[in-house]
Amino acid sequence: MAAGHAHPLYRAGDSAVHRLPAHVKIVVAFVFVLAVVATPREAFAVFGCHLLLLAGVWVVARIPPGWLATRALIEAPFVVLAVLLPFFAAGPRVEWWGMSLSVDGLLAGWNILVKGTLGVLVSVTLAATTPLRDLVSGLSRLRVPAMVCVIATLMLRYLEVIVAEARRMRLARVSRGHDPRFVWQLGATVRSVGALFLRSYERGERVHLAMLSRGYTGTMPAFTTAPASTATWSVALLPAAAAVVCAASGYWVR
Repeated sequence: MAAGHAHPLYRAGDSAVHRLPAHVKIVVAFVFVLAVVATPREAFAVFGCHLLLLAGVWVVARIPPGWLATRALIEAPFVVLAVLLPFFAAGPRVEWWGMSLSVDGLLAGWNILVKGTLGVLVSVTLAATTPLRDLVSGLSRLRVPAMVCVIATLMLRYLEVIVAEARRMRLARVSRGHDPRFVWQLGATVRSVGALFLRSYERGERVHLAMLSRGYTGTMPAFTTAPASTATWSVALLPAAAAVVCAASGYWVR
């Protein structure tokens, strides 16, 4: 199923990071994110250490920083929130370039910005070095409930199908004179969203019937992944362990 398809965030390669088992990388990413979240917001230097650890992984995986930066733009809405907080938060205020900024708002905005950015970068790094099928098999290896793996597999498989359907519907509207720049044509877009939902629902029913006719019993075929060796775990966990140590040190260097 689509778990075997390449996804837009995957960057093919043969580095040591790419060759790591998927379940190992998932655990490492999870622990790393926990360490970032646990870091005190006042420990500014510690966040720099987290970024350096990530940069080391990017060097090993041969992922260009520019490629990562363009795909990390998904966090843009959170950046807007972080920028607005210093202006509207309560508490003591400071003057900067003629602007009155809240101290608590500055810290809260920094906290959202730096932790959100690092979390997104960790997620993008995981996706860039792991195909979709391996991600799902890694979750299965970690004893994630089978139904969750089934939902994730089907979602990843048919998301691109629905997106392609939406593109075709938009092309059909534009070819008939629809111009989405005009507000009074918003109704056509709204109706298209409803039609897309109905088409997706009907497609899902047809796919389910096709699966049942081929012997589907509610569970996907078992993914076969070999267990990782102790040496693999030891090497792979080094960045995550270092991140945990950095986070713990943040409570002493504040």
